[in-house]
Formats: sequence, C-alpha cells, structure tokens
Amino acid sequence: MNHGQVLDFERPLVELRQKIAELRGSSEGNVAITREVEGLEGHLQKLEAEVFNSLTAWQKVQLARHPKRPYTLDYIGHVFDDFTELHGDRLFGDDQSVVSGFAWLSGRPVMVIGQQKGRTTNEKLQRNFGMPHPEGYRKAMRLMELASRYERPIITFVDTPGAYPGIGSEERGVAEAIARNLRIMMELPVPILVVVIGEGGSGGALGIAVGNVVLMFEYSIYSVISPEGCAGILFKDDLTNPAYVADMAEHLGLTAPTLLKLGIIEEILPEPPGGAHTDPSAAAAIVKSALERHLGLLDKLSGEELIRQRMERFARLGVYADEHTE
Repeated sequence: MNHGQVLDFERPLVELRQKIAELRGSSEGNVAITREVEGLEGHLQKLEAEVFNSLTAWQKVQLARHPKRPYTLDYIGHVFDDFTELHGDRLFGDDQSVVSGFAWLSGRPVMVIGQQKGRTTNEKLQRNFGMPHPEGYRKAMRLMELASRYERPIITFVDTPGAYPGIGSEERGVAEAIARNLRIMMELPVPILVVVIGEGGSGGALGIAVGNVVLMFEYSIYSVISPEGCAGILFKDDLTNPAYVADMAEHLGLTAPTLLKLGIIEEILPEPPGGAHTDPSAAAAIVKSALERHLGLLDKLSGEELIRQRMERFARLGVYADEHTE
C-alpha cells in the first residue's frame, strides 16, 4: 500500500480493506476466519458511511485531486468504443493536456473532449498537469465545430486546476481562446453534455463546459478560484495557517450539493463507496448511464431549440430576486 496516495481521513478505511483482503486469502475452509471477514465488512460499511457522510468541503477538494482518481482517458476507455484521437489546433501545435476525438457511445457516434492530467512525473509534464494552453482550447473548438458539421453530439470531461497562466500562454492569447470557446459553444446546434470528473477550475474549466446539461461527480469541485488562490488573495500576509485554505473551501460553495441548489449543474453523479478511485469501472458505468439518459432527452430538441435552451440556462445563472420586493 502506497501511503503517499492515501488521504488522512481515508487511511483507516484503506487499512481495513487491506486487512479484509489478507484474511480472505487465508479463509478457505476456515469458518472462524470467514465470520471475522463478514464482521469486518460490516464494520467497513459503517465506517465508510460515517466518514463520507461528514466530509468537509476541503476534504472533498482533496478527493477531487486524489492521485488515483480516474482521468478523462480512463473514462474514454471504459465508456466509449473505437476512440480515434485527433490532434492539433492547426495554428500553433498540439496541447496534450486536452484529449479529443471521435468515438461511439452505445452504437452512436459522438465527439469526446476532455482535460487530461498525468500520473507519473513524465506524464504530468507531458500533460502540463492538466492545465491547457490556448492551443488546447483552440483544438477543442476546432473539433467541436467538426462535430457540429457532422451533427454529432459533444461530450466533454472537465478536470483542470485552471488554464495555464504562463507567459507563453498569455502571449498566445489564452483569455481570448477561452472567450471564443464560450461564444461559439453557445451557437453549436448539437447536444453538448459536460461531466465534471475532478477539478473544475475557473475559466480553464468553463472553456469546455458550456453545455445543455452539466453533470458532476459528488466528490468533484467546480469554482471560480481554488481555495489556495482565494486564501492567497485574502490572507497574503499570513498563509502559514492551513485553516485559511480549508475555510475558503467552505465559503466558495464549490461542492456538488451547493452547485445543484444554485442551478449551476443539473445532476450529481454518485460515486462508488470511498470515491471514484476505489472502483473506476463502476464510476464509468455511472457516467455512461447518465450520458445515455440525458442524450436521449436532448435528442428530442431541434438545433435551434438546443441553442435556445443552452442560452437560457446560462442566462439564469447568477440572477436572484429579493423576496421582499413586490
């Protein structure tokens, strides 16, 4: 067991699962051990419920960033068939923090686009830690327009700390690239489904998240800024206290239940016990079922109706009424 990939609050669960696995391996024909395993399994279920029913916002941030959490390519491998990756923005280069291409969802052709992090050091550098450059957003838009031309639904997977803020990225117009994506995605006459699978960081996430339906895993996050970034702005003179970051996570409203209440997302996708990283196949099955269901509903809308629904959806965000106003 790699303790470096275990969060503090999940350590007791991981150790209990390991003990159960070890006992199972030596339980053949031993009734006493079999009963002990059954007892431990019952205890594990109760402990999981206690831990995950009382998670703080900061703990959900940690789960969203879990190093074992499934990434876009993991979902592509489990949910879709015959994925054919397409590369390059035809302007500068190929940003590998964004993966995209045609695929089949239950016999139906679709376009899949997602932000991809890395696991090993080399992969993290290759994928730029999941932080797209402007060419990543331009590649995504090139392929979205291609999908629209062939009348294929677009499915995007959001998982980024944010767009890359380096000098080269700024020089090549990352803000303009994101802004262009926001405008053009509003006007595409095909269904667009968005799934927040990990981190949804600021405009870097929104650059591929203008959809008719936005789904979000229950331990994912979606926010205008990270808790660390928010704390850095508000408490820049004293960042030695980690409580500031945890406090900002609570106040930012970045968890799925809050976002559902505000209408920013349409549905919370439940995760396997212990989080998506404990059973990626089960998590992928949940995504696939939700995509099929929502795509079936969006199929009933014409191209004009899809555009109108998408525009009205985003127009409602951030609009509040004073209950005391007549």
